[in-house]
Amino acid sequence: MTRKNSEEGRPLERRHKPKTKDGFYRLITIINALAWAILVAALITFHFARPEFVSGVQEYWGVEASTGWSSEHVTRLFALLQLCLGLSLVTMLLRARRTRRRNDYYGINLFILVGICAISLFTLTIHVL
Repeated sequence: MTRKNSEEGRPLERRHKPKTKDGFYRLITIINALAWAILVAALITFHFARPEFVSGVQEYWGVEASTGWSSEHVTRLFALLQLCLGLSLVTMLLRARRTRRRNDYYGINLFILVGICAISLFTLTIHVL
């Protein structure tokens, strides 16, 4: 059963539907935005996980500062980065299977997000874990 265009009486085709009206496109956009929000959460977690910078003045006055990584924050950071990388790869796969229109863009932001997450996970694994 095909849906009919109410104005012209002909069937609606997915190829002629604007991208903003397509539910699948909206889902991909929501997942993409969620992955970026998770990256922001990972950056905030990184701020609390890293050791504090101890300046010469702090050392002279004997002010205490943490010099090691917070293990609970590092665990959360690792999980957030893995989740972000997974969502980004899923979104890339979904977009690759759906991109058929000439004016569809693949989304360079997904490549940037995957690169940031992959490099961050690699660096975190080498230096902290």
